[in-house]
Amino acid sequence: METEPPKNSPRISVFDFVENSFDELKLIVVAGEKGLKKRFISSARIQKLGLALAGFAHYIHEGRIQIVGKSEIGYLQQLDSSKRYQAVKNLDLQKVCCILVTKNQEPPEELKRIADEEQLPIIQTQDVSSLAINRVSKYLQIVLAPHTTLHGVLMGMYGIGVLMLGESGIGKSECALDLISRGHRLISDDTVLVKKIGDKLEGGSPDLTREHLEIRGLGIINIRDLFGVSSISKNKQIELLIELKKWNEMVEIERLGLETHVEDILGVKLNKIILPVSVGRNLTTLVETAVRVYLLRMSGMNAAETLTEKQRELIRKKSADGA
Repeated sequence: METEPPKNSPRISVFDFVENSFDELKLIVVAGEKGLKKRFISSARIQKLGLALAGFAHYIHEGRIQIVGKSEIGYLQQLDSSKRYQAVKNLDLQKVCCILVTKNQEPPEELKRIADEEQLPIIQTQDVSSLAINRVSKYLQIVLAPHTTLHGVLMGMYGIGVLMLGESGIGKSECALDLISRGHRLISDDTVLVKKIGDKLEGGSPDLTREHLEIRGLGIINIRDLFGVSSISKNKQIELLIELKKWNEMVEIERLGLETHVEDILGVKLNKIILPVSVGRNLTTLVETAVRVYLLRMSGMNAAETLTEKQRELIRKKSADGA
């Protein structure tokens, strides 16, 4: 029977985990092979099966990989065959997506027999428990990360990921082409895949369109072929949003730069700069400067605040002189 995660929850089948996880794990299926495509992993957290085997079956969390290490194997080996069988049967096996046996240990025959009956995959790795938990968690944090798709252009600029947003035809791709010619890197054009890893957002490109840019009048161009391998990057942590808006559609335009904008994506708040677009404005220079301004602000330097403070000081001085 399938152990279904909640609807819309990120998940992968145990089969995909075995096929695609890190090569260093050297995973081998030793029992329950029929359940590989029927059971699903929906949590990046790993659980050791020891307490559940000892009779505390309610400790099992659905969707987590269950680790069986040296202590669990040792506990089962001290039981006679009937008690081993009962200890495994007492588990809530429908909650268990799979069992990962570490250090190339051989699981008891009773466990393998029940696994085959219940179509519960048992997987073996050469890694010790601590190393296996670390590698498996790292892999699952990536593949099970909450994700979304955004329309925009993602660039690598001055060491950070900059996501340019704006309606179709406003000039994002043309700006990206100019930025690439100035030494910045293209990560994705048009479709940006965004994943939340921890409390950060990482952006990348679909495999099909990676390294390509669509320019009206030129069509689809390959950036690697035109500018070399240094002009592209596979993915990048997104730190700044730059939204391009038509000048005549903006109700109010910031003049001093004191107002800060923030946008929430997948629960992560990102700084956003809104740039008005009109004929005659050098969009590439504006975007490049906006990123430099953001980096200066992050280092504690804010030209608008400095100027405002100077103005206040001047007013205070004049008031004192007048008094």
